Amino acid sequence: MERVFAVGDIHGCLDKLVLLMGKIDIDFKKDTLVFIGDYIDRGPKSKEVVDYLMDLARGKDSVIFLKGNHEYMLQGYLDGTDTMFFLANGGEATIRSYLQSGLRDEVEPIPSDHLEFFDSLRLYYETADYIFVHAGLKAQVPLEKQNEWDMLWIREEFIYSDFDFGRQVVFGHTAFQKPLVLANKIGIDTGAVYGNKLTCVELPAQRFFSV
Repeated sequence: MERVFAVGDIHGCLDKLVLLMGKIDIDFKKDTLVFIGDYIDRGPKSKEVVDYLMDLARGKDSVIFLKGNHEYMLQGYLDGTDTMFFLANGGEATIRSYLQSGLRDEVEPIPSDHLEFFDSLRLYYETADYIFVHAGLKAQVPLEKQNEWDMLWIREEFIYSDFDFGRQVVFGHTAFQKPLVLANKIGIDTGAVYGNKLTCVELPAQRFFSV
């Protein structure tokens, strides 16, 4: 049986990411690994996290990267549409991480391969049994008609909804002390950057790994 592993919001917590990956018995030739978004901001090692993820995925079609609201804010910062929104939400830590690498300057802090990584992120990933998305989905709206803003930012309206999306929705964005498991959704952001754990769920077994 094909397994899918999904990893919650990393937010620059490289050490936890490395330890978590060491716990997962994934076979990249048979299984799929989905990262749910928010790789950057707030934590100290955003650049290093992206380096690690890019290296992990190199040569593999089974690693999927979703877009989080923090990658959305980074793009707004880079294109000049909303610089303060990014900086006020942990973006300073990301810029500092890139500048401390000694490879870039304040005018162009992020290397081109990282920019390509951010531009390549998906809004969602689906299998026969699950929908993976960063923040959640709006009830009564078909998947292909979901709004990007909702998929990256929605919280209570989705979390407290008992709407049946036809498949379980696996999401991050909203931090819980432990994974949220309901009939219609599984929340796997367990607040790694706030001193709590980084979590991965293995599906369909609903087996959880945390560090």
